[in-house]
Amino acid sequence: MAKAALEPLARIVNATRYSLNGWRAGWRTQPALRYECYALLRIVPLAWHFGANGVERAVLIGSWLLVIVVELINSAIESIVDRIGSECHELSGRAKDLGSAAVFSAIVLAATVWSILAFRWFG
Repeated sequence: MAKAALEPLARIVNATRYSLNGWRAGWRTQPALRYECYALLRIVPLAWHFGANGVERAVLIGSWLLVIVVELINSAIESIVDRIGSECHELSGRAKDLGSAAVFSAIVLAATVWSILAFRWFG
């Protein structure tokens, strides 16, 4: 097989390795990510039980997966800011605050989705 034909496969393998390295780093260094993953372990069975169909289940689980995705991005932002320097700077603080606001917004979105459907289940 030609080297050019193997290059896309090598890219996929490398991208997967880098992604798994990111997950390991996040798990090891970010308590919030661990808590959100533990919450996901509870959310998936609840979504499966309460979701009336595949779309509801996907929205319930997906809303929380979005929280985890945004948390990973926020952790990357914090790592970059911390790498630049430890001195206080308005822009560094703003970048960290914006990342935190993104996580908070994703959590509010997930809570809203779950609340809307909970009114249907229990209301």
